[in-house]
Formats: sequence, C-alpha cells, structure tokens
Amino acid sequence: DIEGRVLAINAGGKRFAASSFYLPLDRVVRALELVRKGKPVTRGTLQTVFVHRSYDELRRLGLRDETERTIRGAFPDGTGMIVVGQVVPDGPADGLLRPGDIVTRIDGELVTAFIPIEAKLDERVGRSVRLEVQRGGETRQVDLTVGDLHAITPAAYLEAGGGVFNTLSYQLARSYSIPAGGVYTASPGYMLSRAMVPRGAVITAVDGTPVSSLEAFEDVLSAVPEGDKVTLRYFPLSDPRTRNVAVIRVSRRWFRMARCTRDDTSGRWPCEASPPAPVGRAAAPATARVDVEGDRVLETLAPSIVAVEYDVPYLLDGVHGDRFEGAGLIVDTERGLVVVDRETVPIAIGDLLVRFGGSVEIPADLIYLHPEHNLAVIRYDPALIGETPVRAAKLRSKRLSAGDPVWMVGLSPRQRVVLRETRVSAVGPFSLPLPYPPRFRETNMEIIDVEDAAATLGGVLADAKGRVLAFWASYSRGSGKGLTSFFSGIPIDRVIDLVEPLREGSGRAVAYRSLEVELEPLTIASARNRGLSDEQARRLEAHDPEGRRVLSVARLTAGAPTAELLREGDILLAAEGEPVTRFAEFERVSQQPSVALSVLRDGELLDLQLPSRELRGVGTERAMLWAGAILQDPLREVATQRGIEPVGVYNARYWYGSPADRYGLVATRRILEVNGAPTPDLDAFKAAVAGVPDRGSVRLRTIDLDGAEEVITLRLDLEYWPTSELLRDGDGWTRTVLSGPGSSSDGFEAATEGVPAAGR
Repeated sequence: DIEGRVLAINAGGKRFAASSFYLPLDRVVRALELVRKGKPVTRGTLQTVFVHRSYDELRRLGLRDETERTIRGAFPDGTGMIVVGQVVPDGPADGLLRPGDIVTRIDGELVTAFIPIEAKLDERVGRSVRLEVQRGGETRQVDLTVGDLHAITPAAYLEAGGGVFNTLSYQLARSYSIPAGGVYTASPGYMLSRAMVPRGAVITAVDGTPVSSLEAFEDVLSAVPEGDKVTLRYFPLSDPRTRNVAVIRVSRRWFRMARCTRDDTSGRWPCEASPPAPVGRAAAPATARVDVEGDRVLETLAPSIVAVEYDVPYLLDGVHGDRFEGAGLIVDTERGLVVVDRETVPIAIGDLLVRFGGSVEIPADLIYLHPEHNLAVIRYDPALIGETPVRAAKLRSKRLSAGDPVWMVGLSPRQRVVLRETRVSAVGPFSLPLPYPPRFRETNMEIIDVEDAAATLGGVLADAKGRVLAFWASYSRGSGKGLTSFFSGIPIDRVIDLVEPLREGSGRAVAYRSLEVELEPLTIASARNRGLSDEQARRLEAHDPEGRRVLSVARLTAGAPTAELLREGDILLAAEGEPVTRFAEFERVSQQPSVALSVLRDGELLDLQLPSRELRGVGTERAMLWAGAILQDPLREVATQRGIEPVGVYNARYWYGSPADRYGLVATRRILEVNGAPTPDLDAFKAAVAGVPDRGSVRLRTIDLDGAEEVITLRLDLEYWPTSELLRDGDGWTRTVLSGPGSSSDGFEAATEGVPAAGR
C-alpha cells in the first residue's frame, strides 16, 4: 500500500501481456505466524472447488429474493456469492454437496468470499462444519467432516526401476474428477517403460493385490524377486474410465529402490532403502511349438529364427533409443548362440530376451559385439527351452549377384515366420552419413538388396534348400527426429568368420584385427584422374572384372597406428602383393599383425608396412554416473568418424534437472581437466572428483566435437545425484555408489546367472 506494507505477492502473469495476478496475504500471514511459533500449519479441505458467481447467475441457479436482500445488506460492496463448482469423488462432500449449490452460511455465519471459508476449514481439521446452501431455491443444512489437505498432498515418493511414484495428489484428482489417493506414476522409468506403461498412469493393483497407497505399492514390489514378472493394473490419468493391464518385469538391477519422505525441518527429502528383494527360484524349462507348414525353405529355417528384445537402462555410446526389437538366427543349439544385428543389440549394457515360437521367453547374454560391422552374437541357456524344436541354420558361402533367385525368410512384426521368393536386385558397397551424436555406423561392407522384400523384423536370404546365403539386417541412418531405417543383406561369409571361433569355445575373446581405416569405392575412371596408370588399371580390372572399381581411403581413425602412415585419398593397389578391390579382401588380409600395402598417393606409388590393431568385441564395459551425467571413456566412433584423439572423459547423456543440465555439461563434450588436473580417462577423472564434498564446486575444462574449448563450473548435489560406477566383468554388471547417501557396493549379476543383491 502507500505506506509500503505488503498486501499481496505475485502469483502469476502473462508472458506476452502486461498482466499480473496477486495472492492476498490473509492466509499467508497466518501460516507465517504459526511457523514462527513452531506450530503446525493446519489446512482443511472438503475436496470441493468453490467458485464466485455474480447475482445475475445466482438468480438463475435459484437464489431466493429474500436471501439476496439479506446478503446484499450484510455485504453492500459485494457483487456475488460462492457456489459449489466441483465435488471430488470420495471426498468429504461427495453425496452431500452438488455443483450449483449456493453457499449462504458456514457455521451460521453469512459468507460471500473464499477467505472466510478457508479460515473456518483450517480451524476445523478432523471436526465437522455446517454449511447452509440453496439448491434450486431450497435451503439445506449440510454437516461435513473437514479433511486434512496435508494428508492428500504428496509428502513422499518411491524410486523403483528408474521410475518415480507418489500418491495421487488432490490437485490432480480434482483436475480429472477422480478420487484422491492411489499410486501415481510421475515417471515410468526403465522398469515400467519396458511394459509401455505411460507417464501419468494411476496404478491400482500389482500381481492381484490392490495398492491404494505408496506404502502398499512398495511392500508388494519389495516381495517380488529380481526379474520375476507381475501383472500391473492401471488407468491413464487422462482417461480414468479406461482400465489397462500390463506385465512388468520387476527390476532392481540398474537403479536403486528407496522411499524418500519430506523433512519439513531441513526442507529436504531423505531416502530409506526398500527391503531387500527375496531370492528367486530358478527358472523352469518351458517348451514352445514351432508349427510351420508350407514351402521346404520355410519349414527348414523357421526353427532357426527367434525374436530378440533388448532394453537399455543407460544410453551409452550415443545409442539412439532405449528399446529395440529384431530377429535372430540360431547358429549353434548346443551353446545357444544366436546372431543378431547391431540395430537390435547396439551396445553392451542392457537386458536381453529371446522369444521362441512367440511363446517361450527367456533371458540371454551378450557374447560378442562386432566393432566394425552390423553383427552381434548373444547366448541363451538351451536348458530353459525344454523340448522346443530349434535347429542351427546351415550357412552356405556363396557370392551373390544381381538376378540370383533367393528366398527371404523373416520374422513379421506379429512374430510369425514368413517366406517370400524374390531375386537379388543389387550387390555393392554403400556409405552411411555420419550420425549425431556419434554412434555405431557400418563401414567397409558390401550389402545385398532384393527386388521385393517382405516387411519383417529381420531374417535371412536362403537358397532353395534352406541354406543361408545372407543375414537380413536392419540399419538406421540420420539423427534425432530425422532417423530412418532400412534392411539389407550381409554376406554370410562375414557371419561365418564371426561364429566359427565362438563355436570352438573361444567365447568373447574373438580375435578381430583391423587397420582402422574407412574405405570408399572409386570407378576406374575416377582413379585414372588421380594418377592411376594404364598398367595398374588393367591389373585391377583383370582381378575384378565384375566390380571394375578400386578402393580409396575415405577416413582414418585418430590415434590408430595407420593414421600416421596413410592419408585420405590414398588409392589401394595391392595388399601382401595381391590386388585388392573389395572390402572383404581388405578385411581378410587385415587379420594379420602387419600388412604390406601398396598405395597410390598424388600419382606416386608407395609401399607401406602397416600394423593392425586387435579390437575387442565387448563394447563399453565401464561408465560413471556423476552430477546427473553418464560419463565414459571416449567411444571409438568419435575417433573413427570425427578424427578426434580418444583423450578425455566423454559425456554420453545427462538427465534433465541435474547439475550437469543446470550448469551446461551437455552431451558429446569431453572433460579434459577437473580443477586443473588432467583427466585423460575415467580412472583419472574418478580420482580427481573423489574428494569433492556435497555442494562442493568443481571447475571443468571441456571440449566439444568441433574442438571448441569451454571452462564451466559445476556444483555437486550428491544427495539427489550421487556418484556411481557401472562395471562389467566376467560375472556381469556391478553398480557401486562412490559418493552420496548410502555409499557402498551394490552388486548385481547378469540376469541368467543370479539374483542381484538389494539396496542402492
């Protein structure tokens, strides 16, 4: 006011207009005085929305003339009265008040404004209050028990499976006209997202047990062993009359399970770990039928094709999604080996499921992730599929050409094995654009296209006897919302080279060597323009009269030994004294420790001795969760696609609302220093941040993919964003909390090898 006393505080406004709305301080002053005295701030509710209406509308609602005269006499400056606008189901006023009721008195006192009603309700929590209303011109006396607004306002939340759950608030219940209470899905997280349960779902029952409170929900989930499936009943908040059922796989492997309760003294939300998960029973074998009748090729290959699902809890390696589905090819029934593409199993961290005949679903392990090609190998436990009639596919090495007849056998989106007879339309090299952020990208591969492909999740191309000639794999290209996918065939020779060592029992230690160079094909004419002589051209043409092309260096891997010897644009003439014009030939000679190459550079013939490097087919096996960012050693694709030396700690992703988000530690940046200390790898980074306390600040020297450096400061919040380490070894993945509440080792094993320990 004119004397500088505060009458109201800003409570809202318009971004694009000079409009502001202010909250009167009547109830705020009361709350402040109670807080100063250390007393609780009681807040009463009838779970009823009251609205203010003008006298003109009140008359249409049935307000009596004598009542209007009485009210106008008591409140000469008033313009209307309070009307019941909405009654929340199952609230104190449900069945007693109706929308359109005109409130005339509360506990015998005339009332025309909100504040007197609020004051009376705040004083009567747990006790009754009498409202006098007029309904259609008839006066009624209604006795109501005042509820506690705090009791229907969430003061706790549960973290489980990466999701966040709380009691459905009165505010949301009012907005959708449903009873307050029940378990509200604030964020479905990893566990519920796998079952397609959306954000905003209200959970009503788990495994047949009603859950009307957060405590009941926690009790039911805590009693379920890791990996067990339970039914979950829910309805979407946006459509409360639609009831849905989902089957979730209870998971505490990747994320903690804890209940956090608001502490009004400190203003924080301390968390308590949920009870340990019980030890589960060993999975019982189950048998699926694979009944396929029709063509000989279909009957031969149907027992060899399975569905594969992969769920990713942490988005490492620039992976472009968190849920993948495709088809796998069984290549060894004794060991349970299945070949899939890297569009189905893109990275090393996740939960694998294999489905047989659309009936039996069992977990699987990742065995090998090809470092350069769109292939991976997973393994299931043959003992878990009972008498399911599976068969290892027969692989036939044959070079396909345009016009060759082939039979496509694949898995339809409805997970039925389908067959289509078609012809090869083209066989040749291809190149994918660089993705953003950097992630796996196929290189140095000739792919096979067919004339009339069936709509499938993947499969094979076979001959008339059911022998596999090519693996029908999925590819993706583009970035962000512009991501598209397509299918092409991978020559079966690449698969044979991959699975034969695995069949021999070498496991993950598949020896694959590479010169770490991306090649591109050139026509003979283009090569001549770069200095290729007639003699050299004739030699290459005679070696490959069908292809009539040469290979040129397109991109080098930063930090690789060959990067110091080769240059972009070099034309390959020979390897180990023999002409090389195809990717497969180049890859074959690269499998030895040192390779003699003859290249043409700016018209000059050079003989080079290039060392190859052994690449491990295990993917990323270590990461850190720090300040809400997912950090890892620089992924290989940054070096192969961007030519960036693999130095620093790479930020793969971050969570919204985290310190990383707040202070601008964006994805794809590398951290080179912490408080002046170099951090060339995760070990150095881990040591550099080990002593930083909660609420402590750090100075980070970072660099982006374009080489632009930036120094940012970041303040830790270890209570809500603790530091953890993810590590994969021979026994599976472990997650260790390094700093923050409950810092301790929290081990969990691979889904097929044990039950995880409980806790954070």
